[in-house]
Amino acid sequence: MTIDLRSDTVTRPTPDMLKHMFNAKVGDDVFNEDPTIIELEAKAASIFGKQAGLFCPSGTMTNQIAIKMHTQPGDELLCDVTAHVYNYEGGGVAFTSGVQPRLIQGDRGRFTAKQLSDALHPDADWLPRTTLVVVENTSNKGGGSFYKLENVKEIAAVCQKNKINLHMDGARIFNALAETGEDPKEYGKICDSVSICLSKGLGAPVGSLLLGTKGFIANARRIRKLLGGGMRQAGYLAAAGIYALDNNVKRLKDDHKKAKYLGSLLSGKTYIDNVLPVDTNIVIFTLNDKMPSDKFIAEMKKENILVSLMGTQLVRMVTHLDFTDEMIDITEKTLKKI
Repeated sequence: MTIDLRSDTVTRPTPDMLKHMFNAKVGDDVFNEDPTIIELEAKAASIFGKQAGLFCPSGTMTNQIAIKMHTQPGDELLCDVTAHVYNYEGGGVAFTSGVQPRLIQGDRGRFTAKQLSDALHPDADWLPRTTLVVVENTSNKGGGSFYKLENVKEIAAVCQKNKINLHMDGARIFNALAETGEDPKEYGKICDSVSICLSKGLGAPVGSLLLGTKGFIANARRIRKLLGGGMRQAGYLAAAGIYALDNNVKRLKDDHKKAKYLGSLLSGKTYIDNVLPVDTNIVIFTLNDKMPSDKFIAEMKKENILVSLMGTQLVRMVTHLDFTDEMIDITEKTLKKI
């Protein structure tokens, strides 16, 4: 048995999800003729109160399309120093859009409206135009921390006052909503575009969606094609996404409960300096000098437990629907032995 805690992207489709995929009606999505793709896009858009959606192979693509749509080369976007669009999307901000990121030092991936206001600069020929703000909810490098709606509303107000677009990288937005109980439509009202991922906690094998107005999504389809993201009979994948939205959102709190338990186990270990607060399904902790990270990872791997390295002595574990109670017991015993 392999216990894979590297990411919630490692989940495999359940038998019921596979059955749903096999029974999907499909067409050619590049011709906008795949009925299951159309159903998924409409469903996701409706959840967030948006007019339309666009199915893409990955969250990186949905984010990069959004950035391309909201900016011009030479513009500037503002995001947190830990943001996924800055750290983990292959430099796509520069490569695809020719945009300069400027970073805000927030709290575990979350910055405030005041920090945003303070980061804005005057309109001058020698300064880049700030045309986009990106918020990530939940924050990957922040250990699954999340914004509350009131905080995003304050950020949105600054954006509106300064005529700046607001994009939400909501790769794990449903994890945040599981904790806050907030209405996703409220985020749809204040964000110009929203990206959601189906292949993380929701357990679909592939896919993310970009949500926005009809005009925004119509133009986004062209950018998706330019990036090679136009798929054909992708309805089989969309069917998994529909199943995930219908069945797997409600169970996310199970993942959070397991993550918090892992966090409590790690907090008492002599070889760990600190554990970030566990808010959702991500556990990030810092090993002390007595336990080199390569040694820790090797010790875990001896018991077929896989974890990921996020930086110097910084380790991440992510719970998901394939992480069972039996696996928790094995992980607990292993941590005690190290």
